[in-house]
Amino acid sequence: VFPALAAAEEMVRRGLREDMGRRDALSSPGAVRDYLRLKLRDLQHEVFVGLYLDAQNRVIADEVLFRGTLTQTSVYPREVVKRALANNAAGIILAHNHPSGVAEPSHADEALTRALRQALALVDVKVLDHFVIAGNAAVSFAERGLL
Repeated sequence: VFPALAAAEEMVRRGLREDMGRRDALSSPGAVRDYLRLKLRDLQHEVFVGLYLDAQNRVIADEVLFRGTLTQTSVYPREVVKRALANNAAGIILAHNHPSGVAEPSHADEALTRALRQALALVDVKVLDHFVIAGNAAVSFAERGLL
């Protein structure tokens, strides 16, 4: 990667992150999608990310919760709940990447999302979306009616 291109991507990523912190993340789903694509598209291993939101759906923080291998990541609902509480989140947007290049959610992805929704609901944290990123493609569970 050319240094100038990497620097430009980092500037765009920071700008999108700042934009999401100022506005309701749901009023700018394109910014969320673009941010996640820039953050996850070039990784050669799977990661699972949480974007923590306040009561007005503004991004408080985002972090990589789990790091995996080329084909899988172990995600523990207990740890996701713990981090949501530590960030005092009212909502969360989940995301993970598929280094394989196929953004289609697997049955395991759907089952994990259901389990996380149930666990987070117990502590009043709403799961607003779950994105699967593969290269420049991004699939939203909310848009697919999977939430």
